[in-house]
Amino acid sequence: MDLSYPFVLVGGVLVVLAILLGQLSNRIGAPLLLVFLALGMLAGEDGPLGIHFDDVGIAYQLGSMALAIILFDGGLRTPTANFRIALWPSLSLATVGVLATAAVTGVAASWIFGLTWLQGLLIGAIVSSTDAAAVFVLLHQRGTELQRRVGATLETESGINDPMAIFLTVACVELIRSGQAAPGWEVAGHFLREMIGGGLIGVAGGYALIWLINRAEVAPGLYPILAAAGGLVIFAGAAQVHASGFLAVYLAGLVIGNNRHRAASMIHRFHDALAWLSQILLFLMLGLLVTPHRLVPDIGEALVVAAALVLVARPLATAISLTPFRMSWREQMFIAWVGLRGAVPIFLAIIPLLAGLPGAQTYFNVAFVVVLVSLTLQGWTVVSAARLLHLELPPTPEPADRMELVPMASMNRDIVVHRVAPGSRALDRALGELHLPPRTRVMAVIREGVVMNRATLERLAAEDTVLAIVPPEHHHNLDRLFAAPPGDGRFRQAEQELGEFSFPAGSPLAELALLYGLPLPPDATEVTLGSYLQRLVGRRPVVGDRSAWGPVELVVREVDESGDIAVVGLEVEPQSVPRHRRRLRRWLRVLDQRGALR
Repeated sequence: MDLSYPFVLVGGVLVVLAILLGQLSNRIGAPLLLVFLALGMLAGEDGPLGIHFDDVGIAYQLGSMALAIILFDGGLRTPTANFRIALWPSLSLATVGVLATAAVTGVAASWIFGLTWLQGLLIGAIVSSTDAAAVFVLLHQRGTELQRRVGATLETESGINDPMAIFLTVACVELIRSGQAAPGWEVAGHFLREMIGGGLIGVAGGYALIWLINRAEVAPGLYPILAAAGGLVIFAGAAQVHASGFLAVYLAGLVIGNNRHRAASMIHRFHDALAWLSQILLFLMLGLLVTPHRLVPDIGEALVVAAALVLVARPLATAISLTPFRMSWREQMFIAWVGLRGAVPIFLAIIPLLAGLPGAQTYFNVAFVVVLVSLTLQGWTVVSAARLLHLELPPTPEPADRMELVPMASMNRDIVVHRVAPGSRALDRALGELHLPPRTRVMAVIREGVVMNRATLERLAAEDTVLAIVPPEHHHNLDRLFAAPPGDGRFRQAEQELGEFSFPAGSPLAELALLYGLPLPPDATEVTLGSYLQRLVGRRPVVGDRSAWGPVELVVREVDESGDIAVVGLEVEPQSVPRHRRRLRRWLRVLDQRGALR
């Protein structure tokens, strides 16, 4: 009996290599998913290992499952506040934006390849949606922290736009197979059924899964597996009744991630690891599926389609979708540039192959080239684009020194343990001097294994262990209090992007105008700095929002719990910025003040 396991051996080696090469990609700034995809290609038919894999049916099934897990994890990690801020702009991008992208790209593809308009639209549909895996990974690779509205919009869009792209792709395939020239009303009805059905099943399934987790008496290690299995049941169940399984599983994750339930910390950690494994396996598998020598006949035309998508279709679709929501030109420009394509277009390009359409290999080749261009060109420049457009924020301290002990669901509190890090805000402060979040109490302080007397404890020292009871929504505030902020140059540069000087929002605007020689509007003599900036922003403020005030810019530095501006930054022309960037900023500021870019 043959007891060898060659596929297990090769698969394990590839995953190990993908993880190790991922560390190298972080150092050189390469997009991590591009590394996984390239490794799969090297292991494939034209690579050194020569692994032959061309079963598109298996690739489609495994790809569906991997994308479902990635979307479920994305929903788990999306706070409700971010979802509310980004819902309508993201929904516009996921519907109107996807349609516009598919139409413009389809016109370009039909002209470049000499296809019918329906065949061109199929190419446009395949590459029309941004990819959740690419967006979730690349936006946070190298510790990038984006302005909240922009980051939330990109992540939410990538979580909900797949159903529209899948629907358009399947509709085009069916129309080409049936020989119809134009879609009928049943196509629109099918789309509404998928969207509404997926939304209802996702929300109901999420709450049902919470109920099951809170009432099931199982071993603690089984709760994350229960959540993962439940998410896959919601995904497959929705698809079985012809609703959108991808929308359903994302919304189910959103519901579970924003409601109290057992083993929340374990479930989040498990699904973070599971999503990473899914991303690695998905991109390795898609890399194996590609045969590079088959790309050669279409590579020139495919590069032109990619250019049309990146430089024309996506910016135009972004402008159409976001202009009604008063998003600034900086935000629109960044969102247009970071329309990252990843596994989804390659996954969708499998559908024409499964359907046996003539020229299906061309659709697949175009999708693959578009993904390579997007991951290389756009993925490699995410951080630079955010920095240039003033959208990068100081990184949030990682909660590496926090451990959740007991989730107290009935009291809406958690008991957590923090280690006082060197350089943290809590260092050398008395307990009474700590700026604790509301409804938070320090229960005990342990130093070198000894529980300290709170009455005689003078100051917190580095490496002290602090036990606290805290509402779950304030975990990040304690993280910022006890963790040491990043001290690298990129952090200091991001801090500077929020203004060289900071002032309380209640500061009188007239005093600052007199102090800095700035123009004071006649109707703002009695207005506070925060109120004036709120008026200029004209919407719910988030950290990083900015507006010109004469020769300087006012920047939202902090926002309080009620959503009002708490601290305002004042940014003048920084001399440490390279000359070409100073000139570009000056040019952009002039256009901003003239209203040319509003």
